[in-house]
Amino acid sequence: MNRDLFARHRAVLPDWLALYYEDPLEITHGEGRHVWDTAGNKYLDFFGGILTTMTAHALPEVTKAVAEQAGRIIHSSTLYLNRPMVELAERVAQLSGILDARVFFTTSGTEANDTALLLATAHRRSNTILAMRNSYHGRSFSSVGITGNRGWSPTSLSPLQTLYVHGGVRTRGPYAHLDDRDFIDACVADLLDLLGHTRAPAALIAEPVQGVGGFTSPPDGLYAAFREVLHERGILWIADEVQTGWGRTGEHFWGWQAHGRSGPPDIVTFAKGIGNGMSVGGVVARAEIMNSLDANSISTFGGTQVTMAAALANLNHLLEHDLQGNARRVGGLLIERLRAVAAQVPHVREVRGRGLMIGVELTRPGTDEAAPEAASAVLEEARAGGLLVGKGGGHSTSVLRIAPPMSLTVAEAEEGAAILERALRSL
Repeated sequence: MNRDLFARHRAVLPDWLALYYEDPLEITHGEGRHVWDTAGNKYLDFFGGILTTMTAHALPEVTKAVAEQAGRIIHSSTLYLNRPMVELAERVAQLSGILDARVFFTTSGTEANDTALLLATAHRRSNTILAMRNSYHGRSFSSVGITGNRGWSPTSLSPLQTLYVHGGVRTRGPYAHLDDRDFIDACVADLLDLLGHTRAPAALIAEPVQGVGGFTSPPDGLYAAFREVLHERGILWIADEVQTGWGRTGEHFWGWQAHGRSGPPDIVTFAKGIGNGMSVGGVVARAEIMNSLDANSISTFGGTQVTMAAALANLNHLLEHDLQGNARRVGGLLIERLRAVAAQVPHVREVRGRGLMIGVELTRPGTDEAAPEAASAVLEEARAGGLLVGKGGGHSTSVLRIAPPMSLTVAEAEEGAAILERALRSL
């Protein structure tokens, strides 16, 4: 059955549409932290549809909210008042940490980042953008133009002039040998030098934890130090929270809060987990920035009633059940368990992460060279053992990405770690 569907997939969909596994997997249904395939095989899901199934598969509150809203009206566009959209915007604005916040809803993280770039460049009247090396911000024409990861940027053409800054990767690159304080100072010096060679940029866009790049992050405080430099020059700070938002890192509700000493970002983008599988993304910005566009705009599908109802139910569940705290507690146990395993597996260079956002970087033993064949082998072996994980990395790195739903139990974390341990030892 899978072979037939795979053949049909290849016949009608683009060659560049990536699929995991030598024998691609069709997932038919899920519940909690588990999913099932067409053959009835059960898997513990440690990737959650690329960090999108944030709370749980088939979460009853979300399913009920979607069904009830669909029974009334599914969609009307932003040309009409929309109660679920206003209610969710109020919650997101309050949670954002941005004063006098305005919220615009989109259908994806790509579109959210695209909107943030539009706002920043229009507000600043500049098409120059600062971005981080090893970053990923989406697949639209503007967002691939600022993506600092060659594997996910298919064209050098762009409506923006992009300049890349050091700092997103702590353990590789020219500053890796420095301690955290000196690392931050070196990155700030690099930023200052870069600003001396260019017209005034519109904004810096940065993921607090780089998702596709392999769950890499700088020392806490780097973006706060950057913000001091940027603020003096009127340059905006866009925090791309598409993967880090809503408490997944455990320590904070937003990833930027690890860098909050100099205040919140000017713009925050979000998506993925808030909809728990429904197509929800969005942008939060100060009113003066959000309202700076001088032409009409709408969103046909952004903020549609059924997705807003799902996101509201999902957000309420996350807050009421303290899933951020669960991500901190269970994620901390999982990271330590995996680090103990890694100490005995020569292919593992580093286990890193925060909360339930964990990367296991693989290299050829005794070197810093990426081992993509090892990552693929572990992915296959983990699947055979009943565990789904993701892959990532950039600039000659290969990383296993682990990001289960934030309701993961201690028993499930132990089960997944044991399966992954067997898969890693099989190398």
